[in-house]
Amino acid sequence: MIVHLFDVDYTTIKKTSVEYFLKLALKEKIIRFSQISSLLLELIKYKLKCPNMDFIENTVKKLKGLKKEELERISLTCFNKKMKMNIYKGAAQLIREAQNRGERVLFATSSFDFIIKPLEDFFNIKGSIACQLEYKDGITTGSLVGYSSFGSKKKDAAIEWMKNNNINPSNVYFYSDSYTDIPLLEYCGNPVAVNPDSSLLRLAKKRGWKVYRFKEVLGESSSWA
Repeated sequence: MIVHLFDVDYTTIKKTSVEYFLKLALKEKIIRFSQISSLLLELIKYKLKCPNMDFIENTVKKLKGLKKEELERISLTCFNKKMKMNIYKGAAQLIREAQNRGERVLFATSSFDFIIKPLEDFFNIKGSIACQLEYKDGITTGSLVGYSSFGSKKKDAAIEWMKNNNINPSNVYFYSDSYTDIPLLEYCGNPVAVNPDSSLLRLAKKRGWKVYRFKEVLGESSSWA
């Protein structure tokens, strides 16, 4: 079976899914700025090409006590108001074409599963690779289920998924914008750089990988036929 793995942020959608979510969560006071203030420093480290590979686990520790139903409500609202209209047309076309051919499509992202769930539903996608918060009685515990899917850990999660589903990596297309996804791009048989950062672009050119530049988004008329 042919499988297409799509990163989400800057690959399938413009900007980051967590950014869309946090703006609304902060506005509605579901999350306090003090709980996520460290993300500003982590963003700087990421831009300087020295990311903290455990920053998601460290951030989640500060998110203990949140209601699952509230997180899901905020996620659906931010998808309908912001994320849906900012889906790249190029990504949507690739997903639709792959699905029409009967090929499997899923997301492989370091975002959270509850944030991308509305995006999955929009494309009729199930079983993506994403970070999962741990809950007890519908309340976050401050831990993840397993590990985050960032950097090399995304590769580990994808390898486990492929083994569990009897998928040969040579039959997998992986689309990403980020240098942190190079380990998984190199593992998959068909790496594709989408809106690549400078480091990924250099490698893609050196290796002869496909490079796509997506700019147009679905906009207000973001219907899915």
